[in-house]
Amino acid sequence: MKSRHLGNSGLRVTEIAYGNWLTHGSQLEAEQALACVRAALDAGITTFDTADVYANTAAESVLGQALAGERRESLEIFTKVYWPTGPGGKNDHGLSRKHIMESIDGSLSRLRTDYVDLYQAHRYDDATPLEETMLAFADVVRAGKALYIGVSEWTAEQIRAGHALARELKVPFISNQPQYNMLWRVIEEQVEPTCRELGMGQVVWSPLAQGVLTGKYSAGQPAPAGSRATDTAGGGAEMMAHLLKDTVVTAVAGLQPIAADLGLSMAQLAIAWVLGNDNVASAIIGASRPEQIADNVKASGVVLDDEVRGRIDDVLAERIQRDPALTRSPQRLIDLG
Repeated sequence: MKSRHLGNSGLRVTEIAYGNWLTHGSQLEAEQALACVRAALDAGITTFDTADVYANTAAESVLGQALAGERRESLEIFTKVYWPTGPGGKNDHGLSRKHIMESIDGSLSRLRTDYVDLYQAHRYDDATPLEETMLAFADVVRAGKALYIGVSEWTAEQIRAGHALARELKVPFISNQPQYNMLWRVIEEQVEPTCRELGMGQVVWSPLAQGVLTGKYSAGQPAPAGSRATDTAGGGAEMMAHLLKDTVVTAVAGLQPIAADLGLSMAQLAIAWVLGNDNVASAIIGASRPEQIADNVKASGVVLDDEVRGRIDDVLAERIQRDPALTRSPQRLIDLG
């Protein structure tokens, strides 16, 4: 497993990270979740990404249990704050100082660690002054509860403003966590160039487009039993609805000859494509079975040349989404009661 620096920081992360969104605490039983984390460790993955909102904090607890007993210094543990947790009270969400300070302590307790390597703003909070948010993050770092800070799905303008405040506060603001894959390239026009300029790296989610790029789905056919598209309780089916159009699935099927020519699985091809962007430090994978991890990690170190990348672009063509306006955070309603 190869590693890369996260942005211009000294922190190195594995090219492939393990994330537990939509799996731990929801889709998977605890025993299966622990098996997946063990498989990730055995494959050389040391970077783990979670968030307090996943399964309403249960995912952090499962990950904390799974990593218990591992040498902490050999791991990079990331988590995030923003979305509602607990009973969803008026201060149980957002990026206020109150919510950040309470959330970091809850995350550390569930993860069974004294600190996280990276603490991320899960979305931008339009209802809280950015200065308040960044000062709270700075205080979390100075208290030793997080080593670095980052964001997820912020626009280029928001990232630039946050980075300027972080410099004033002298805290390491090093990363962005966007959705990024062969089909979803909305960061390339504005977000990625801004991050390069500021010395920030990408830790990307959904490199497999929720599994669509693995080739497991077929046009006009029901989703395979047990796949994410059948997960109505955990939210997977809702998240994937727009990806399962026949036009998209048919286009993706056209990638199979390319993968076969290279001796790669479809999943390996998709992850290798993401890692071909040198501003990407790590691609987050999820898994419901350990064998999925064993397949995915083989993408680390695979280099796709320009000819292959051009073939991929030709096959997907009009199915590629590039509109930078799609990078946005939901407006949070201010409680005026």
